[in-house]
Amino acid sequence: MKQEITLHKNEFLEELMEFLRIPSISALSEYKNEVNRGAEWLKASLIKAGLENAEVIETDGHPIVYADWLHAEGKPTVLVYGHYDVQPADPLELWDTSPFDPVIRDEKIFARGATDDKGQLFIHVKAVELLMKKHGNLPVNIKFCVEGEEEIASPNLARFIHEQTEKLAADTVLISDTSFIEKGLPAICTSLRGALALELHLETANTDLHSGSYGGGVPNAVHSLVRLLNSFHNEKGEVAVENFYKGVPELTDELREEVGNVPFDEDKTKRELGLDALYGEEGFSFQERTGIRPTLEINGIGGGFQGEGLKTIVPSKSEAKISCRLVGDQDPQEIYRLIEKHIEVNTPAGSRVSLNQLVQASPVSIDSTHPDLQKAADAYEKVYGVRPLFPKEGGSIPIVEVFARVLGAPVVLMGFGLNSENLHAPNEHFHIENFTKGIETVCEFLQNS
Repeated sequence: MKQEITLHKNEFLEELMEFLRIPSISALSEYKNEVNRGAEWLKASLIKAGLENAEVIETDGHPIVYADWLHAEGKPTVLVYGHYDVQPADPLELWDTSPFDPVIRDEKIFARGATDDKGQLFIHVKAVELLMKKHGNLPVNIKFCVEGEEEIASPNLARFIHEQTEKLAADTVLISDTSFIEKGLPAICTSLRGALALELHLETANTDLHSGSYGGGVPNAVHSLVRLLNSFHNEKGEVAVENFYKGVPELTDELREEVGNVPFDEDKTKRELGLDALYGEEGFSFQERTGIRPTLEINGIGGGFQGEGLKTIVPSKSEAKISCRLVGDQDPQEIYRLIEKHIEVNTPAGSRVSLNQLVQASPVSIDSTHPDLQKAADAYEKVYGVRPLFPKEGGSIPIVEVFARVLGAPVVLMGFGLNSENLHAPNEHFHIENFTKGIETVCEFLQNS
């Protein structure tokens, strides 16, 4: 397919740029019409590729786009999942060019959503289109299920999957929303950590108080919050919540070796991040801490006066945002209960705390020896000339676990992004080489499935 891809490369890039011009920001209500426009655009693109039964399905939030082609009798069915929504583009002043006016420079396409996930999703659309043009049919049955809410934790997709199990039934779930190890070295992710996100509010007095009249005599909400947050970890970097590590798998020599096979340069990482030291749970490497160990992180903290100048008060309110990454058999709801109990025990006197759960997702682990993952590895090796590694990803894609559990199908995380492509950040981009080679790789995978 390499010749066909080269022939249509400019056409495909123009179409991708058109897709990227749509500011389908799911998190901001003022962009709802643009999210809808993105769904309709994608539906039209799937029809153009030769897929059938294309529809935009309304949910309580943003739409799901579905399409299929089911005429490969006796052949397996591959369900392609992706998302057409994108992160907000702020801060705009840090972009070199407008986030929704894509440009190509240095063989990269710059725009919000370029690598996460429009560029990677569009690889599959074009792979199907080329196979249809060349053969008049497809080597397998194909279904597309593309959501517009991944960047807001997929609040409606899980219910859709449960309700439409027959519609979505497949032998393999294929997802491109992950990254290579580095340029030229592909990866097939074999685990994703689960997630739990919380919002904590702490109150003391019924109003802010003058620090001269009351300071030193009443509880300070910011002081209390800092003390409470500090109680979540001990001096060894371990999470100090009782029973937090229950269900965490034992770190075997084999697992350590598998994780250690993924290249990592600690000194380079420190230089790139402007750090003189890394941090984490004692006894574990950076890759182990960020890939296969659970964490509890403070994502944000607020309280008291934050404006210009000075306002001498004793704050009465403070808040923090907290997230956990979970592994093995850790259950997000049980971890939430344990954190609640920890807060009850460790809340300083004179403080009242409320907790609000924002996100939860279970961990997922995928067997790297599964035939579908090995076929994906074969496709990468044929196109890139190197066999991919099978890393443990530290992040979370909550819906992966739902697809695997409800559909009973293996999930192939066949990503084409790079960690250096500024996903979720200013100047997000996607390497055109991985866009074109990605189309070729997906064609190889589908033809050998």
